[in-house]
Amino acid sequence: MSGRLPRDLHPVAWWTWAVGLAAGASLSTNPVWMVMLVGAATVVVLARRSDQPWARSFRLYCLLALVIVVLRVVFRIVFGGGVGDTVLVELPEIPLPGFVMGIQLFGDITLESLLAGLYDGLRLAAIVICIGAANSLANPKRLLKSLPPALYEIGTAMVIAVTMVPQLADSVRRVRRAQALRGGASGRVSRLRRVLVPVLEDAFDRSLRLAAGMDTRGYGRSGDATPRQRRLTGALMLAGLCGICLGSYLGLDQSTALPVSWGRPLLLGGLAVAIGGIVAAGRRVHRSRYRPDPWRWPELSVIACGLAVAVAAQRITQVSPTIAYPPLTAVPTLDVLALVAVAVAVLPAVLAPPPTMGLVVKS
Repeated sequence: MSGRLPRDLHPVAWWTWAVGLAAGASLSTNPVWMVMLVGAATVVVLARRSDQPWARSFRLYCLLALVIVVLRVVFRIVFGGGVGDTVLVELPEIPLPGFVMGIQLFGDITLESLLAGLYDGLRLAAIVICIGAANSLANPKRLLKSLPPALYEIGTAMVIAVTMVPQLADSVRRVRRAQALRGGASGRVSRLRRVLVPVLEDAFDRSLRLAAGMDTRGYGRSGDATPRQRRLTGALMLAGLCGICLGSYLGLDQSTALPVSWGRPLLLGGLAVAIGGIVAAGRRVHRSRYRPDPWRWPELSVIACGLAVAVAAQRITQVSPTIAYPPLTAVPTLDVLALVAVAVAVLPAVLAPPPTMGLVVKS
Protein backbone atom coordinates (compact mmCIF):
# COMPACT_ATOMS: atom_id res chain seq x y z
CA MET A 1 0.00 0.00 0.00
CA SER A 2 2.94 2.33 0.73
CA GLY A 3 4.05 2.02 -2.89
CA ARG A 4 0.92 3.87 -4.03
CA LEU A 5 1.34 6.79 -1.64
CA PRO A 6 2.50 10.04 -3.28
CA ARG A 7 6.28 9.97 -3.42
CA ASP A 8 9.05 10.67 -5.91
CA LEU A 9 10.31 7.63 -7.75
CA HIS A 10 14.03 6.95 -7.59
CA PRO A 11 15.69 9.09 -10.31
CA VAL A 12 17.90 6.21 -11.45
CA ALA A 13 14.75 4.21 -12.24
CA TRP A 14 13.41 6.99 -14.48
CA TRP A 15 16.73 7.38 -16.28
CA THR A 16 17.06 3.63 -16.82
CA TRP A 17 13.56 3.49 -18.27
CA ALA A 18 14.27 6.44 -20.57
CA VAL A 19 17.62 5.05 -21.71
CA GLY A 20 15.86 1.77 -22.53
CA LEU A 21 13.38 3.62 -24.72
CA ALA A 22 16.18 5.62 -26.35
CA ALA A 23 18.10 2.40 -27.05
CA GLY A 24 14.98 0.92 -28.63
CA ALA A 25 14.60 4.00 -30.81
CA SER A 26 18.24 3.90 -31.91
CA LEU A 27 17.91 0.31 -33.16
CA SER A 28 15.29 1.08 -35.79
CA THR A 29 14.27 3.55 -38.48
CA ASN A 30 10.60 2.53 -38.53
CA PRO A 31 8.63 5.80 -38.26
CA VAL A 32 5.59 4.08 -36.76
CA TRP A 33 7.79 2.61 -34.03
CA MET A 34 9.34 6.03 -33.38
CA VAL A 35 6.01 7.81 -33.12
CA MET A 36 4.64 5.17 -30.75
CA LEU A 37 7.70 5.35 -28.50
CA VAL A 38 7.41 9.14 -28.41
CA GLY A 39 3.73 8.77 -27.55
CA ALA A 40 4.54 6.32 -24.75
CA ALA A 41 7.13 8.68 -23.27
CA THR A 42 4.71 11.60 -23.51
CA VAL A 43 1.92 9.68 -21.76
CA VAL A 44 4.23 8.73 -18.89
CA VAL A 45 5.49 12.31 -18.51
CA LEU A 46 1.97 13.76 -18.45
CA ALA A 47 0.87 11.15 -15.91
CA ARG A 48 3.83 11.19 -13.53
CA ARG A 49 5.61 14.53 -13.70
CA SER A 50 5.59 16.80 -10.69
CA ASP A 51 5.13 20.55 -10.38
CA GLN A 52 8.85 21.24 -9.96
CA PRO A 53 10.73 23.51 -12.41
CA TRP A 54 12.50 20.67 -14.21
CA ALA A 55 9.14 19.02 -14.96
CA ARG A 56 8.18 21.89 -17.27
CA SER A 57 11.11 21.35 -19.65
CA PHE A 58 9.50 18.54 -21.65
CA ARG A 59 7.93 21.02 -24.07
CA LEU A 60 11.35 22.41 -24.94
CA TYR A 61 12.61 18.93 -25.76
CA CYS A 62 9.60 18.36 -28.01
CA LEU A 63 10.30 21.62 -29.84
CA LEU A 64 13.95 20.62 -30.20
CA ALA A 65 12.88 17.26 -31.63
CA LEU A 66 10.62 18.99 -34.16
CA VAL A 67 13.49 21.25 -35.24
CA ILE A 68 15.73 18.20 -35.66
CA VAL A 69 13.22 16.49 -37.97
CA VAL A 70 12.75 19.62 -40.09
CA LEU A 71 16.49 20.26 -40.37
CA ARG A 72 17.18 16.64 -41.29
CA VAL A 73 14.68 16.79 -44.14
CA VAL A 74 16.01 20.17 -45.29
CA PHE A 75 19.59 18.87 -45.28
CA ARG A 76 18.49 15.88 -47.34
CA ILE A 77 16.94 18.23 -49.89
CA VAL A 78 19.95 20.54 -50.05
CA PHE A 79 22.76 17.97 -49.95
CA GLY A 80 21.23 14.71 -51.12
CA GLY A 81 18.06 15.20 -53.09
CA GLY A 82 18.87 12.78 -55.90
CA VAL A 83 18.50 9.41 -54.10
CA GLY A 84 15.72 7.22 -55.50
CA ASP A 85 13.65 7.08 -58.67
CA THR A 86 10.36 8.76 -57.68
CA VAL A 87 11.08 12.39 -58.58
CA LEU A 88 8.78 14.90 -56.92
CA VAL A 89 10.46 18.20 -57.81
CA GLU A 90 13.14 18.85 -60.41
CA LEU A 91 15.72 21.40 -59.27
CA PRO A 92 18.97 22.41 -60.97
CA GLU A 93 22.11 20.95 -59.46
CA ILE A 94 24.82 23.40 -58.46
CA PRO A 95 28.27 22.16 -59.53
CA LEU A 96 30.90 21.86 -56.81
CA PRO A 97 34.72 21.64 -56.94
CA GLY A 98 36.36 18.26 -57.34
CA PHE A 99 37.66 18.03 -53.76
CA VAL A 100 34.07 17.70 -52.42
CA MET A 101 33.19 14.60 -54.39
CA GLY A 102 30.17 12.77 -53.06
CA ILE A 103 28.35 15.96 -52.05
CA GLN A 104 25.83 17.70 -54.26
CA LEU A 105 23.76 20.82 -53.89
CA PHE A 106 20.09 20.50 -54.75
CA GLY A 107 19.20 18.40 -57.78
CA ASP A 108 16.07 16.30 -58.18
CA ILE A 109 14.04 15.91 -55.00
CA THR A 110 12.81 12.33 -54.75
CA LEU A 111 10.28 10.69 -52.47
CA GLU A 112 12.86 8.19 -51.24
CA SER A 113 15.23 10.97 -50.26
CA LEU A 114 12.58 12.80 -48.25
CA LEU A 115 11.54 9.59 -46.51
CA ALA A 116 15.15 8.76 -45.66
CA GLY A 117 15.63 12.18 -44.10
CA LEU A 118 12.34 11.88 -42.24
CA TYR A 119 13.19 8.43 -40.86
CA ASP A 120 16.63 9.53 -39.68
CA GLY A 121 15.24 12.70 -38.15
CA LEU A 122 12.50 10.81 -36.33
CA ARG A 123 15.03 8.42 -34.83
CA LEU A 124 17.17 11.24 -33.43
CA ALA A 125 14.06 13.14 -32.31
CA ALA A 126 12.76 10.07 -30.46
CA ILE A 127 16.07 9.74 -28.61
CA VAL A 128 15.97 13.42 -27.63
CA ILE A 129 12.39 13.16 -26.37
CA CYS A 130 13.19 10.04 -24.33
CA ILE A 131 16.09 11.81 -22.63
CA GLY A 132 13.87 14.84 -22.11
CA ALA A 133 11.28 12.60 -20.46
CA ALA A 134 13.89 11.42 -17.95
CA ASN A 135 14.97 14.99 -17.30
CA SER A 136 11.34 15.99 -16.69
CA LEU A 137 10.55 13.10 -14.36
CA ALA A 138 13.75 12.68 -12.32
CA ASN A 139 14.91 15.12 -9.68
CA PRO A 140 18.48 16.07 -10.73
CA LYS A 141 19.54 16.86 -7.15
CA ARG A 142 18.36 13.47 -5.90
CA LEU A 143 20.08 11.89 -8.89
CA LEU A 144 23.36 13.41 -7.76
CA LYS A 145 22.80 12.07 -4.25
CA SER A 146 22.35 8.58 -5.70
CA LEU A 147 25.64 8.61 -7.63
CA PRO A 148 28.56 6.44 -6.46
CA PRO A 149 31.13 8.29 -4.33
CA ALA A 150 33.71 8.13 -7.11
CA LEU A 151 31.50 10.23 -9.40
CA TYR A 152 31.10 13.11 -6.97
CA GLU A 153 34.04 14.89 -8.60
CA ILE A 154 31.99 15.41 -11.78
CA GLY A 155 28.61 15.46 -10.08
CA THR A 156 28.49 19.22 -9.62
CA ALA A 157 29.13 19.93 -13.30
CA MET A 158 26.63 17.27 -14.35
CA VAL A 159 23.82 18.64 -12.18
CA ILE A 160 24.42 22.19 -13.41
CA ALA A 161 24.29 20.98 -17.02
CA VAL A 162 21.18 18.85 -16.46
CA THR A 163 19.27 21.58 -14.63
CA MET A 164 20.08 24.26 -17.20
CA VAL A 165 17.14 23.44 -19.50
CA PRO A 166 14.54 23.12 -16.68
CA GLN A 167 15.75 26.37 -15.13
CA LEU A 168 15.53 27.98 -18.57
CA ALA A 169 11.92 26.82 -18.99
CA ASP A 170 10.96 28.15 -15.56
CA SER A 171 12.71 31.45 -16.27
CA VAL A 172 10.82 31.85 -19.56
CA ARG A 173 7.52 31.34 -17.77
CA ARG A 174 8.29 33.86 -15.03
CA VAL A 175 9.78 36.50 -17.35
CA ARG A 176 6.87 36.27 -19.79
CA ARG A 177 4.42 36.72 -16.92
CA ALA A 178 6.31 39.78 -15.69
CA GLN A 179 6.49 41.25 -19.20
CA ALA A 180 2.75 40.72 -19.67
CA LEU A 181 2.02 42.61 -16.45
CA ARG A 182 4.25 45.51 -17.47
CA GLY A 183 2.94 45.74 -21.04
CA GLY A 184 5.06 47.35 -23.72
CA ALA A 185 5.99 46.42 -27.28
CA SER A 186 3.73 43.83 -28.89
CA GLY A 187 5.89 42.82 -31.88
CA ARG A 188 7.44 39.37 -31.92
CA VAL A 189 10.98 40.64 -32.41
CA SER A 190 10.64 43.22 -29.65
CA ARG A 191 9.15 40.70 -27.24
CA LEU A 192 11.88 38.20 -28.03
CA ARG A 193 14.59 40.78 -27.32
CA ARG A 194 12.96 41.82 -24.05
CA VAL A 195 12.57 38.22 -22.86
CA LEU A 196 15.78 36.59 -24.09
CA VAL A 197 18.33 38.56 -22.04
CA PRO A 198 16.49 38.32 -18.67
CA VAL A 199 15.84 34.62 -19.24
CA LEU A 200 19.47 33.74 -19.94
CA GLU A 201 20.70 35.90 -17.09
CA ASP A 202 18.25 34.37 -14.62
CA ALA A 203 19.02 30.80 -15.69
CA PHE A 204 22.78 31.30 -15.34
CA ASP A 205 22.40 33.02 -11.97
CA ARG A 206 20.28 30.20 -10.59
CA SER A 207 22.71 27.57 -11.87
CA LEU A 208 25.63 29.40 -10.26
CA ARG A 209 23.76 29.67 -6.97
CA LEU A 210 23.10 25.94 -7.13
CA ALA A 211 26.79 25.27 -7.75
CA ALA A 212 27.81 27.49 -4.84
CA GLY A 213 25.34 25.80 -2.50
CA MET A 214 26.54 22.35 -3.55
CA ASP A 215 30.18 23.36 -3.06
CA THR A 216 29.52 24.52 0.50
CA ARG A 217 27.96 21.12 1.23
CA GLY A 218 30.99 19.21 0.03
CA TYR A 219 29.92 18.12 -3.44
CA GLY A 220 32.77 17.68 -5.87
CA ARG A 221 35.39 17.23 -3.16
CA SER A 222 37.77 14.39 -3.98
CA GLY A 223 39.29 13.96 -0.52
CA ASP A 224 42.86 12.93 0.22
CA ALA A 225 44.64 10.82 -2.38
CA THR A 226 48.23 10.32 -3.40
CA PRO A 227 49.35 11.05 -6.97
CA ARG A 228 49.86 7.32 -7.52
CA GLN A 229 46.26 6.58 -6.53
CA ARG A 230 44.95 9.30 -8.81
CA ARG A 231 46.97 8.00 -11.76
CA LEU A 232 45.81 4.43 -11.11
CA THR A 233 42.13 5.28 -10.91
CA GLY A 234 42.40 7.58 -13.93
CA ALA A 235 44.10 4.87 -15.99
CA LEU A 236 41.46 2.31 -15.02
CA MET A 237 38.60 4.64 -15.92
CA LEU A 238 40.21 5.64 -19.24
CA ALA A 239 40.95 2.03 -20.20
CA GLY A 240 37.44 0.99 -19.25
CA LEU A 241 35.84 3.74 -21.33
CA CYS A 242 38.01 2.86 -24.32
CA GLY A 243 36.97 -0.78 -24.04
CA ILE A 244 33.29 0.14 -23.75
CA CYS A 245 33.43 2.47 -26.75
CA LEU A 246 35.34 0.03 -28.94
CA GLY A 247 33.15 -2.92 -27.96
CA SER A 248 29.97 -0.93 -28.61
CA TYR A 249 31.29 0.21 -32.00
CA LEU A 250 32.13 -3.35 -33.05
CA GLY A 251 28.68 -4.47 -31.97
CA LEU A 252 26.88 -1.76 -33.92
CA ASP A 253 29.04 -1.67 -37.08
CA GLN A 254 29.53 -5.07 -38.72
CA SER A 255 31.79 -3.73 -41.50
CA THR A 256 34.86 -2.83 -39.44
CA ALA A 257 38.34 -4.19 -40.10
CA LEU A 258 38.55 -5.71 -36.62
CA PRO A 259 36.84 -9.06 -35.97
CA VAL A 260 33.23 -8.61 -34.86
CA SER A 261 33.72 -11.38 -32.28
CA TRP A 262 35.91 -9.01 -30.28
CA GLY A 263 32.96 -6.72 -29.57
CA ARG A 264 31.39 -8.52 -26.64
CA PRO A 265 34.68 -9.38 -24.82
CA LEU A 266 35.88 -5.78 -25.19
CA LEU A 267 32.56 -4.43 -23.93
CA LEU A 268 32.46 -6.74 -20.91
CA GLY A 269 36.14 -6.18 -20.17
CA GLY A 270 35.74 -2.42 -20.40
CA LEU A 271 32.77 -2.53 -18.03
CA ALA A 272 34.76 -4.62 -15.54
CA VAL A 273 37.77 -2.28 -15.67
CA ALA A 274 35.55 0.81 -15.37
CA ILE A 275 33.75 -0.65 -12.36
CA GLY A 276 37.13 -1.42 -10.80
CA GLY A 277 38.19 2.19 -11.32
CA ILE A 278 34.96 3.46 -9.76
CA VAL A 279 35.40 1.20 -6.74
CA ALA A 280 39.06 2.23 -6.33
CA ALA A 281 38.19 5.90 -6.55
CA GLY A 282 35.22 5.54 -4.22
CA ARG A 283 37.32 4.17 -1.38
CA ARG A 284 39.04 7.52 -0.88
CA VAL A 285 35.81 9.54 -0.95
CA HIS A 286 33.77 9.47 2.23
CA ARG A 287 30.18 10.70 2.00
CA SER A 288 27.21 10.29 4.31
CA ARG A 289 23.67 10.24 2.95
CA TYR A 290 20.69 11.63 4.77
CA ARG A 291 17.54 9.62 4.12
CA PRO A 292 18.67 7.78 0.98
CA ASP A 293 16.04 7.13 -1.68
CA PRO A 294 14.40 3.72 -1.25
CA TRP A 295 14.35 0.92 -3.82
CA ARG A 296 10.91 -0.71 -3.90
CA TRP A 297 8.85 -2.64 -6.38
CA PRO A 298 7.76 0.43 -8.40
CA GLU A 299 11.40 1.31 -9.10
CA LEU A 300 12.21 -2.25 -10.14
CA SER A 301 9.13 -2.49 -12.35
CA VAL A 302 9.92 0.80 -14.12
CA ILE A 303 13.49 -0.36 -14.78
CA ALA A 304 12.18 -3.68 -16.08
CA CYS A 305 9.89 -1.84 -18.52
CA GLY A 306 12.77 0.16 -19.98
CA LEU A 307 15.03 -2.88 -20.30
CA ALA A 308 12.20 -4.87 -21.89
CA VAL A 309 11.77 -2.25 -24.62
CA ALA A 310 15.51 -2.33 -25.42
CA VAL A 311 15.58 -6.15 -25.51
CA ALA A 312 12.48 -6.26 -27.71
CA ALA A 313 14.02 -3.78 -30.15
CA GLN A 314 17.19 -5.85 -30.32
CA ARG A 315 15.12 -8.97 -30.95
CA ILE A 316 13.15 -7.28 -33.74
CA THR A 317 16.35 -6.26 -35.53
CA GLN A 318 17.49 -9.89 -35.50
CA VAL A 319 14.23 -11.64 -36.35
CA SER A 320 12.44 -9.05 -38.51
CA PRO A 321 14.98 -6.66 -40.06
CA THR A 322 12.43 -5.40 -42.59
CA ILE A 323 10.28 -4.17 -39.70
CA ALA A 324 13.18 -2.54 -37.87
CA TYR A 325 14.56 -0.98 -41.06
CA PRO A 326 11.66 -0.76 -43.51
CA PRO A 327 12.49 -0.10 -47.16
CA LEU A 328 11.72 3.34 -48.47
CA THR A 329 9.43 1.93 -51.14
CA ALA A 330 7.12 0.04 -48.73
CA VAL A 331 4.66 1.06 -46.04
CA PRO A 332 6.19 0.57 -42.55
CA THR A 333 4.51 -2.08 -40.40
CA LEU A 334 4.84 -3.45 -36.87
CA ASP A 335 4.60 -6.96 -35.49
CA VAL A 336 3.10 -8.22 -32.25
CA LEU A 337 6.38 -7.95 -30.36
CA ALA A 338 6.73 -4.26 -31.22
CA LEU A 339 3.17 -3.52 -30.10
CA VAL A 340 3.74 -5.38 -26.83
CA ALA A 341 6.97 -3.42 -26.29
CA VAL A 342 5.13 -0.12 -26.74
CA ALA A 343 2.47 -1.25 -24.26
CA VAL A 344 5.21 -2.13 -21.78
CA ALA A 345 6.80 1.30 -22.29
CA VAL A 346 3.55 2.96 -21.15
CA LEU A 347 3.20 0.85 -17.99
CA PRO A 348 5.24 3.24 -15.75
CA ALA A 349 2.32 5.66 -16.00
CA VAL A 350 0.43 3.12 -13.86
CA LEU A 351 3.18 1.29 -12.00
CA ALA A 352 5.00 4.37 -10.70
CA PRO A 353 3.51 6.11 -7.65
CA PRO A 354 2.00 9.57 -8.12
CA PRO A 355 4.45 12.45 -7.53
CA THR A 356 4.37 14.47 -4.34
CA MET A 357 3.37 17.75 -6.07
CA GLY A 358 5.10 19.91 -3.51
CA LEU A 359 4.05 17.77 -0.55
CA VAL A 360 6.63 16.55 1.93
CA VAL A 361 6.07 12.83 2.25
CA LYS A 362 8.38 10.57 4.22
CA SER A 363 9.71 7.59 2.29
